[in-house]
Amino acid sequence: MGLSWSARERHRAGGGDGIESCVEKFGYQERFSEADGQRLFGRKWYQYFEDLLPEEPHERHMELQEAAFAFDAAHPEVLAEVIEASEHAREVVEAIGRRHRQIVISNTKPEAIGRFVRMVGLHEFFADGAVVAVDLHVRATDRSKRDILASYLREHPCDEIVIIGDSPSDMALAEVAGGIRYLYAHPGREFRQCEADFRIHDLRELLAAV
Repeated sequence: MGLSWSARERHRAGGGDGIESCVEKFGYQERFSEADGQRLFGRKWYQYFEDLLPEEPHERHMELQEAAFAFDAAHPEVLAEVIEASEHAREVVEAIGRRHRQIVISNTKPEAIGRFVRMVGLHEFFADGAVVAVDLHVRATDRSKRDILASYLREHPCDEIVIIGDSPSDMALAEVAGGIRYLYAHPGREFRQCEADFRIHDLRELLAAV
């Protein structure tokens, strides 16, 4: 069984402290509201800056994004206050880990994903090499989530695959080798528009599948 899972970031006032700190550091008066954070949830960080500062060039949005990542890396104690695993994630990944292999495939920066998974206390449930990221915080990349899953399955063939995620790119992983697709949305949020076999607001619904 394969598993695609992503942590949830709980951004305060729209962007999390790294994003807010960079906006202030670069001298902008604009600020994210909590409503902005809800509306932009799931976007790449440079897209947050595109939304807040639409008159600025893409190069400045990318510069702000890199500064935000650097801030988070330098201040893990701040990041720890605004990031958490999805509700019931620990219970579910622990149950899966007792019987199956599982892999995290994230859209974030490769150097950040291990830190995020450790920060939310789930690292113990994933083997070495099973926490992987594709850096989609750029407009173009030469490696996709599907590439990572295909590579993983060549080394670790699976008889059955269960895909869990909250985005169309997660559900598209079934194009690699099939699998049952669970589209997740946090309670109170709408599901992203894409095909899925099941749509769930509670991760514990996965327990019946494992």
